[in-house]
Amino acid sequence: MIDAMTQSQLKAAIEGCIEADHDVLDALRDEIRPLKSSMRRIQPRATTSISLVGTDGGNNQLQFDPFLIQLVRVVDSSNNEYCLEAVSPTTPIITLNERQFNLDGTPCTALGEMMSFLEVNCLSSLSHMIRPNKKDKPVSPSWVQVYRELVEWAILFAILNKDFGTDTLIICDGLLRSKVFAKDLFQKLIQGMSERINKQWQRNKRRVYLAGVAKHSKVLTRYRLAMTLEGVLQSDYPAYVEVPREVEEKSYVWSEFARGDDRVGEEGEANKFVGGKMFLVKFGSHRRDHVWPVDIFVPQVGDAQIILGSMLADTINGFPIPHYPRCLQKAHENAALVDFDFDILQDYIYEGVRKSLGTQSAALDVFQLQDTDPSAKRYG
Repeated sequence: MIDAMTQSQLKAAIEGCIEADHDVLDALRDEIRPLKSSMRRIQPRATTSISLVGTDGGNNQLQFDPFLIQLVRVVDSSNNEYCLEAVSPTTPIITLNERQFNLDGTPCTALGEMMSFLEVNCLSSLSHMIRPNKKDKPVSPSWVQVYRELVEWAILFAILNKDFGTDTLIICDGLLRSKVFAKDLFQKLIQGMSERINKQWQRNKRRVYLAGVAKHSKVLTRYRLAMTLEGVLQSDYPAYVEVPREVEEKSYVWSEFARGDDRVGEEGEANKFVGGKMFLVKFGSHRRDHVWPVDIFVPQVGDAQIILGSMLADTINGFPIPHYPRCLQKAHENAALVDFDFDILQDYIYEGVRKSLGTQSAALDVFQLQDTDPSAKRYG
């Protein structure tokens, strides 16, 4: 433990740092103060809300050295499964390319359809973060997460081409931004999504709205205390504020992650990564209810009241997280592979290894009975 004298020294040092940095908090309050006057009340609206979620990579890894197999699974809040495949960091990129297309070159998956739309024929051209494996270099497992994100965008793109029976709000897990696409392909995809949404109205007279909800945001982290001190979103009713781009840019190390099309003319650099406009939203009716970062699809910013009103109706019965979209929580529940399902999939790993070992398969049974972490007994 830290002794009393050291505690006193640390306390004095911390107080000195805070006093020296007091101007920083004052600056943040100055930046956030104008948002109070732009705060708007949310009016609930009746719209069908659905959510699309991919499995979390950290919670769906089937581990068994020297293998690390990850499941790429995407489902929606109605438990419709759009993708389920197993990928490991050593899976050849050329094999993944072949999975997306038929022998005649036509796409056979949602990812293949998106690649065809973007006019690329291999994953390395789709994302600079996916590169062919080199035998003389260690393989980084991070590219599998990039592949998972690409699949999620591809399925969202494919869903927008289906017919909707009612006006529908699609809520994505996370902000409508991405840095995994090469060159200007993400903006080309955003344009294609906008065209498909417009066709829904022209063809079926159905409004399809698109938004993304994040659990965390650097913008909210940076300004949370300043918002409390200035009374921003401290209302007794559901409310929201639109976040100016310049406020966003100050929160990110790389400002291009906050630069939308509305800032291109000022900065002179094209928007490559941003498809949403950020709003800070409080769905609860109490002053201290949680505030969520919400991205609204850029072409639909003018419909913010409709979109957030539809989202509000879905958050009223939010469980187990209060005032958080219920459809998003249902999609997470549906996507998670846990308990019995996960145990079965883990057993598939052992079956595959046992089959590959042939006459030495008995060694695997002995291996499974061994204690993998004897040191854990110290906590018993």
